[in-house]
Parts: sequence; structure tokens; C-alpha cells
Amino acid sequence: MSVARRRRTRLTWAACTGAALLAVGILVPLPFVELSPGPTFNVIGEVDGQQVIEISGTPTFPTGGNLDMTTVNERGGPGTGIYLGRVLVGWLDREVRILPRGAIFPDDQRSDAEVKADNVRLFSDSQADSVAAALTFLRRPFRTLVVVNSVRDGTPADGKLEPGDEIVKVDATVVTEPADVTRLVGEAKPGDTVTVTISRSGVETAVPISTKVSPVDPDRAYLGITVGETYEAPFAIDVTLDGVGGPSAGLFFSLGIVDKLTPGELTGGRFVAGTGTITPDGSVGPIGGIEQKLVGARSSGATLFLAPAENCDEVLATGVPDGLTVARVSTLAEAVTAIEDYVAGRPARTCG
Repeated sequence: MSVARRRRTRLTWAACTGAALLAVGILVPLPFVELSPGPTFNVIGEVDGQQVIEISGTPTFPTGGNLDMTTVNERGGPGTGIYLGRVLVGWLDREVRILPRGAIFPDDQRSDAEVKADNVRLFSDSQADSVAAALTFLRRPFRTLVVVNSVRDGTPADGKLEPGDEIVKVDATVVTEPADVTRLVGEAKPGDTVTVTISRSGVETAVPISTKVSPVDPDRAYLGITVGETYEAPFAIDVTLDGVGGPSAGLFFSLGIVDKLTPGELTGGRFVAGTGTITPDGSVGPIGGIEQKLVGARSSGATLFLAPAENCDEVLATGVPDGLTVARVSTLAEAVTAIEDYVAGRPARTCG
């Protein structure tokens, strides 16, 4: 074979290989996730004509301005991905971040439906934690409830208990903390019947359950549930916001509750946005997608952004949009102070 022919053959193979790789990139999703700025929601306002936070059964006060929780649009879930075109465009767009799928979903064997269910649960948990944090800050009482977090399929509790059930008693013993449930069930022998008294939708019911052998300890009885705590105010606090998941709205739900339960407008009519998880004692935790949330907040009109202190390195690394002040907060009390300082014209405690 001549040199020229061999060269043409190599070029032909290279072209075919390149075309094949391009076709794969176009037709087959790649294992990446795209993060982009999502919508913001004013927690002291309305969405689709309905108050995001509705409080009844106790005096409330008028609010004004914006307390916007921020979100991130996510494309490419577990087991899926995004196409080559979106990867390339995302790498060129400063407002978009392209990450390996494993960075967001380290357990890639879980289905998209399972991830969404977890996000719904985390969102619900953040609402309960925000109630506890707000009422702790206001020094108002609330109840701590022991609840069923999950029920494993095919276990003794499957079909008898449901996530969200309040556990009132195990046999004749009143339950006051999750450890009580573990201890009381552990005192039974595999095969014994344990009666779990639950409250569901305000109705108390005694549910007998025949235990089985624990899959991790042959000497222990097993129901197949996980338990945790939730928190309940002595008046109604309802949060309505569809299509949003995860725990990062906790701080702003707490701020919204505080604003509605105290005289005067917390924001002074200003546009405040931000993010952060919340614990019942009012500690603010870090979140993901801070860069996209900063962009989304400024695009919506925010001039003050509350960022978890643990995200400050990311804030400084990515830069702050023009016209936006970023205040660092570690607790709900610091978040309230940051807003009050901003309204009064006092310097903010910023990430810088």
C-alpha cells in the first residue's frame, strides 16, 4: 500500500471515529449535571394567589418587602445525564455550572424517583425545623413529637405505619424521644407482638405489630421503621410551595415566621434574599449551588443576600454580582440582625 493511500486510510478512520464519538455525545447523555439559577420565592408573599406561609390561631402582623428563598435548576439526575451540547454551552456560560454526576449524586444506583422523594422529605423536615427555630428565637413554646420517618417495604410495619405518624406509646409506655422507641422495641423478643399507639390526622390508634428477627442482630426484634423528631406550634403554621425540594429554605421559612409573628416589617420594605439550612436551635448550615443562587437573587431584584458563613469561601471565589451585598450568618439571630442593620444603614458583616 502506498504512503498516500495509507494516509487516506488513517484520515478516513480518524474521521469515522470522530463522527462516531460526536454521534455518541449528541445521542447519549453524558454523566454530568447542569446547575443554573432557579426562581426565587417570597416567603412573606404569595405564590399563585396563595400565601407561602399561612399562620392562624395567634395574632400576626403585616409584612412588607421581600424575603426570597433562592433555588437552583438542576438538569441531569441519577442514572441520566445531559447531552454534549448542553455540556459545551454550560462550560461557556458563567452563570451555569457543569459538574460530574457523582459530585451531586454519589450513590448513582438510586433512582430519580427516590432522590425526589428524599428531597420532598428534606423540604418537609426543614419546615418543621424552621418552626422550632423561629419559636425558639421568639421564646415561644412548641411541642416536640416523635414520628415515623420511613417504613421499609416488606417489613412488619409495612402497611400498618406510615411516614409522618406520631408515635405516642409503645405498648403501655409513653414515648418522649426517638431513643424510647428503639429501647422499647429492643426489649421485645423476635416474634413478639408490639402495640404501637400512633396519632394520624388527629386520630389516635393502637396498632399491634408482630415483630421479626432484626437483619443485623438475630437477638433483637424488628419493626422495619426509622424514627425521628418533628416540631409543632400551639397554633397553625402552614407552608405551601409546590415543586421545591431539599433543606436549603429552612432559614428563610424561619425568617418569614418571625416576621409575621412580630410587629413591624423586618425588611423595612427592602428586597432581601438568601439561603441556608436551619436546625431547631437556630444554627444555619451550608448549601449547594451558592453561585447560581446569588445570580438568581440579583436577577430577581435582591440587594441584600444572606449566605451561610460556611459558604463564604465559595462566595469569594465565584464573586458577588454587582449591586448585591452578601452578609454572612451562622444563626437565625445573626440573620435577623443582618437585616435590621441593613435597613438601618449600618455596615453588614460580609463574607469579605
